Amino acid sequence: MGGEEKGADPFFNRIMDELATWFQERAKTLGIELVQDQIRKFFLFLKELNEWNRKFNLTAISDEEEILVKHFIDSLSCLLGVPAEIYQKIRKVIDIGSGAGFPGIPLKIYSPGLVITLLEATGKKVEFLRHISGKLGFEKTLQVIHGRAEEYGRNREYREKYDLALSRAVSKLSILAEYCLPFVKIGGIFISQKGRKIDGELKNSGKAIEVLGGRLKETISYKLPLREGELERNLVVIDKVKGTPENYPRRPGVPVKRPIS
Repeated sequence: MGGEEKGADPFFNRIMDELATWFQERAKTLGIELVQDQIRKFFLFLKELNEWNRKFNLTAISDEEEILVKHFIDSLSCLLGVPAEIYQKIRKVIDIGSGAGFPGIPLKIYSPGLVITLLEATGKKVEFLRHISGKLGFEKTLQVIHGRAEEYGRNREYREKYDLALSRAVSKLSILAEYCLPFVKIGGIFISQKGRKIDGELKNSGKAIEVLGGRLKETISYKLPLREGELERNLVVIDKVKGTPENYPRRPGVPVKRPIS
């Protein structure tokens, strides 16, 4: 990456020495093995995120260790929901409501062979996503699109074209299903990254998942390894078993106002 070599930047001299081993060890607790080039890209991402965050408030988390775990490792944890034999077949991935690039960019760093689309509705975040994509050298295989899921989900260029759809959005699962399942091809997977309490959401999202062509496969609980204690998280894994009806997703704003129930 040209001028971004470790020795050329005091940030890397400080951060890499203090945090790289710590970051590697915590990733290993979830079965994630990181090599040196991946770590270098993650810390370049961290550097750029911190600089942009001072101007545009891209994420509420600013502590470096918390970003490494709550954003980077948590993003990679979505791989826990994809069996190895299926992961080998995945080519196209879409990250819906990507924000500052989570989980899409960490997944791209870890698996550079994936072709990933980041969908984000906020202009400043889109600007950052395009910037960091260039910094990391991903321009040709990481697409950033500016818009809403309800609009792009009806676009034939994107509808039912993806092997895997991901979302870390805070919306209810019944709403996320309408945002995300239209992008997934039959035989593909939608994974929603959730917090600790999901029983109520699962109970209230069954009809939406079924109507939109999905079938709940499993929920996977895991713990993010913070320096002090652990943070409980869940993955909701949904298989796409049939096509999404043509009238979904509904127009912007409707899924939130009138969730399928």
